[in-house]
Amino acid sequence: MTSPRPIRIGVQVAPQHASYEKIRDTVAELESIGVDIVFNWDHFFPLRGEPDGKHFESWTMLAAIAEQTTTVQFGALVNCNSYRNANLQADMARTIDHISAKGTGVGRFIFGTGAGWFERDYAEYGYEFGTPGTRISALADALPVITDRWTKLNPPPTRAIPILIGAGGEKKTLRIVPQHADIWHSFSDPETLERKLGILAEHGEAVGRDVSEIEVSCELRRFTSKEADQLVGLGATLFTIGLSGPDYDLASVRDWLRWRDAHNGAR
Repeated sequence: MTSPRPIRIGVQVAPQHASYEKIRDTVAELESIGVDIVFNWDHFFPLRGEPDGKHFESWTMLAAIAEQTTTVQFGALVNCNSYRNANLQADMARTIDHISAKGTGVGRFIFGTGAGWFERDYAEYGYEFGTPGTRISALADALPVITDRWTKLNPPPTRAIPILIGAGGEKKTLRIVPQHADIWHSFSDPETLERKLGILAEHGEAVGRDVSEIEVSCELRRFTSKEADQLVGLGATLFTIGLSGPDYDLASVRDWLRWRDAHNGAR
């Protein structure tokens, strides 16, 4: 399956083990070298390295990214639905969308979201951890509330804010994707992606959604360009690269941007 969409590269700048100044400068450099999307993540503690190392909060940083950048799209990969009331999430997203619309009137914010999984965040910040099932159900309940709130806000969002859902579970989480997502993100290898796309299509048929409308996103960290080419052949067009502080080495990003440009130039 070949997609008419261009290949895009997103870079997740994990807000861990680095000063805010370093994170800000890295975002600026990523925009200058031409990445399509800059992501952070929504956690309260580092996921790797020193467990109590430096770490910064996601949504306040997203507002700063909205203000400092001018062309790159951005969002969280992904927001944790459990940490904030659904209506509040909608309002924060709408506000950040407007902040990012300076000069054009059209925002650049992507609402990336998921059910949550990192137990330490929940325990130390006082949220009920529950089970994977209860967290997925809460996400399913929140998404229509969020999109409904966007219709009630004054002013409304600058455009239909794209919703990215990070999901891998084939029975429950993937079922949500055709109902709400513009982008689906996973960590699938080619064989796994082929299977999950079949399941996604079944879920889409059940709710009357043509899943070809959904952009397919995959993490690149462990793949060769040959494997990435296979993912493109299956229909993936958004590819993400995860970087961690303290240094945020951009060498691999530049390599993958050349790969992107070669693909897009061949279309």
